[in-house]
Amino acid sequence: MRRKYLIISVLFTLLINVAAQDEPWRDEMQYLQYAPRYFGPNAFPMPELRYGYINDRIEAEIRGEHHYYSGDRTKDIFARLFIPVADGIAGVEVSFLAYEYYKMSPQTVAERHAAGTYWEDGAHGDVVVSSFWQLFRSDRWADVMLEASLKTASGNRLADARFTDAAAYWFNINAGRNILKINDLEIRMQGFVGFYCWMTNNMVHRQNDAVVYSAGLSAKYRRLSANLDMAGIFGYEDKGDRPLQFRSKIEYEYKRNALSFRYKHGFKDCLYNTCSIGYIRYF
Repeated sequence: MRRKYLIISVLFTLLINVAAQDEPWRDEMQYLQYAPRYFGPNAFPMPELRYGYINDRIEAEIRGEHHYYSGDRTKDIFARLFIPVADGIAGVEVSFLAYEYYKMSPQTVAERHAAGTYWEDGAHGDVVVSSFWQLFRSDRWADVMLEASLKTASGNRLADARFTDAAAYWFNINAGRNILKINDLEIRMQGFVGFYCWMTNNMVHRQNDAVVYSAGLSAKYRRLSANLDMAGIFGYEDKGDRPLQFRSKIEYEYKRNALSFRYKHGFKDCLYNTCSIGYIRYF
C-alpha cells in the first residue's frame, strides 16, 4: 500500500513539473509592454472619425480584415451594431472582434515576450460599447457631438500579446462642417480630439493616459461616399504608445445595402497596414 501511494506521489510530482516546463511563458508575462506597438492590431481600437452628427438609421455591419507587417500576419472578422435614439439626438453602438487568426515571426514573439507564433484556435477580441450625444447642429458653424466608449476585458490570448485582458475607455468631441455643396456633391471637413486611457501591468503607472485625435475630409456623391483622415493616440509614457494611422474608406450604398472598402497605413508605433471589406445593412 505504501509503495502504491509512493508511486502515485512521484507521478503527480512529475506531472506538475512537466506542466510547469510546458508553460515557461508565464514568467515572461510580467515583461509585457501594454502599448499599441507591442500588441496585436486589434488590442487598442482607434476611434472612428464621424461626421459630427448622429446617423438616424440603424446600422449592422460585418467586416473581414487583413493586417500585415513583416513580423505578423493577422486576419479577423469584425461585427458592429449602431442604434439611434430619439431621432438622432443620441445613439448606442456595440462592436465585437469575433475572431482573429494570426501568425507572428520569432523576432516579434521575442520582442513582445509572447508565448508563441500562433494559436491554432485563433483568438476572440474585446467588446466595445459606445454612446453618442448630439450637442448641437449648425449649417453656419459646425455639427458637434460627444462620444464616450468603454472597451471590456473580454479578449483572450494575453499570453501572445493579442488582447490586453484589461479595460480601456475614451471620449472625444467630434465636429464636422460642409465646405462645399453643389447639387448632389457634398464635401465635408471633420475631426475630433479627446482622452484615451487604458490599464497596464506597471506597478508604478497603473494606467496610461493619452490624447486621441483625428482630422480629415469626406465626400458624398449620390450613392457613393469616400473618407480620408489621419488619426493617432499620443500616450504620455512614449514607450510604444504613440501610434499614427492614415485611413481611407470608400462606400457604395444601394437600397439600404452597402459595401465598404478600407485601407489603413500605420506610422510610428502603429506597425500594421490594413485592408478590409465590409457589408453594411441600413434599417
